[in-house]
Amino acid sequence: MNLKNLATALAAIGAAFIIYIGLSYLLAPQATAGGFGVPTWPQHDGTAFLAVKGVRDLATGLVVLALLLTGQRRALGWAMAAIAFIPAGDMAIVLSAGGPAGTAYGVHGSTALAVALTAALLLRERPATPARVAARAARTTPTTV
Repeated sequence: MNLKNLATALAAIGAAFIIYIGLSYLLAPQATAGGFGVPTWPQHDGTAFLAVKGVRDLATGLVVLALLLTGQRRALGWAMAAIAFIPAGDMAIVLSAGGPAGTAYGVHGSTALAVALTAALLLRERPATPARVAARAARTTPTTV
């Protein structure tokens, strides 16, 4: 698997995952909230804050998918670089609230790292020039004998 395919796969998996998380917070906020890592969760009217997180995550995944599906790979790289601040911020929130370090680093920190890595892979890509496209075609075209 080349780096472009790897970056595409990571972006698609990341988008699907965060859309799933967003929908989970919208459809079952109290059940989903325990995995976030903050020691207490709001009750009654406070559940609206969990819906806010759900909408945020859902929109984040849709932005990634939209850029991926339209082939805007450079813009996707920059968007994912910016998006990496969300799980990094979540990690800081969990740590400052006295939540479990394992959740902070294992869930949020590793997510931030994966998103940043995907962004780096996308931003590392060079656009296809006509000469590179022709060279690639020449390498993959079978020769007739």
